[in-house]
Amino acid sequence: MSPPSNTHISDWEAAHLAVEQVYFPHELAALSSPDLLALNLRTVDLGPVTIGRLNWGTDVSIACDYPGAYEINIPLTGHLDSRSGSVSTVSEPGQATVFTAGRPSTITRWSSDCQVVGVKFEADYLEREADRVQATALRSRLVLPDQLDLTGPDERSWFALVRALTAQLREPADLLSNPLVGPQLASAVTTAFIVAISPDTPGTGLRPRMVKRVLDALHDDPAREWTLADMAELGGSSVRRLQEGFAEHVGASPTATLRDIRLSRAHADLTMRGGATTVSEVSARWGFSSPSRFAAAYRRRFGEPPSRISRP
Repeated sequence: MSPPSNTHISDWEAAHLAVEQVYFPHELAALSSPDLLALNLRTVDLGPVTIGRLNWGTDVSIACDYPGAYEINIPLTGHLDSRSGSVSTVSEPGQATVFTAGRPSTITRWSSDCQVVGVKFEADYLEREADRVQATALRSRLVLPDQLDLTGPDERSWFALVRALTAQLREPADLLSNPLVGPQLASAVTTAFIVAISPDTPGTGLRPRMVKRVLDALHDDPAREWTLADMAELGGSSVRRLQEGFAEHVGASPTATLRDIRLSRAHADLTMRGGATTVSEVSARWGFSSPSRFAAAYRRRFGEPPSRISRP
């Protein structure tokens, strides 16, 4: 985490780099009056969540692949036109444009009068927190709408929290990035966002405390040699009740859930480290009983053997 920053820039290259360092690598282009550029950027880094306010002072377009993170852009003034594939979105105050991790998108016009609150969630963090909070099966990617209506009660409450935090960016104090405060704020912003985007349908409410406690522990220490008895004891229930709770509120058994968490961590390891690690090392690191069983489970989950991205 780093203290809040305030930036005012009129040079194109410097403005490009300033936004890129906080948010994402991107292609920036002027649509009109490039001499009127006046980037105003205020941000705070809360670890897995970055919150900021920015406007460019002139019409611009921005193309980005959003690697490794989700971005929620909320106009306070003006309008934001964007396109992702065949989907075009125009957001004005009271709406938010959602950019999905790893999906190429283009802001085709960020109007000169458009001030945006931008919230960036690290993909792994948001997806992991969604699995903790939502009563749905584990997922490799969240399915988010292209646009959020912020007039609903949950959405309005989440935006009020975010906007209150960005209002404090004018202050010189760095309380928001204090290591004792930042993670708590990141968690609050993330949980409120997940609740706001959760569909109001049966089976997607918040999990019972017993299931959530066990699921949190599995996420926190998936390499541990967990038994069903260990999980039931932690949840304060019988093994049978635990299994019933997971079937109802997670959509998978406790052991299958643990395997999926381990596979996700192993996949992230292999993807990040590439040839710097072996299948055997990753298998042992994440609690699999043997490399061969790990390889078989990995192939079923990801459709290819782990050796394709690791050295033999």
